[in-house]
Amino acid sequence: MIFKPKEPQFVEMVTDKIAGNHFTNYIGFQIHTIQEGRIVGELKLEQHHLQQMEFVHGGVSASVADIVCGFAAFTLVQKGQGVVTVDIKVSYLNPGKGDTLIGIGTVLKAGSKLLFCEGEIWVQQQTQKILIAKASATMAIVNPDDMSRP
Repeated sequence: MIFKPKEPQFVEMVTDKIAGNHFTNYIGFQIHTIQEGRIVGELKLEQHHLQQMEFVHGGVSASVADIVCGFAAFTLVQKGQGVVTVDIKVSYLNPGKGDTLIGIGTVLKAGSKLLFCEGEIWVQQQTQKILIAKASATMAIVNPDDMSRP
């Protein structure tokens, strides 16, 4: 899909938003590709990202899916707006064992209030990549000033 961003400087807008995203930075997820309606990033897997059988924890995969879908949607909003997750469904396809987790978020349809996104979570072990999860997410466009209700 080809989308036209509402902001010509959307890459800088996304980069600034990523820098201020505490959770994304806490888990170590690094976004390296920012395009209209598409985000790609990586997480170097460490022990604290794994569950008891040494696979990537499902919560890590779900979080990365949420991050890439959200930032893919964010590439298409106006400056001053944000996006929040309305709904997300994650399907786990394979156990994740590897060195790097790769997240790809893509906007499938951009409406005036809702954006429908897809996320793919891959794990890479040396040169082999395995798709471990797919996500479907709905993101809502919000104005931060509207979010502070008593």
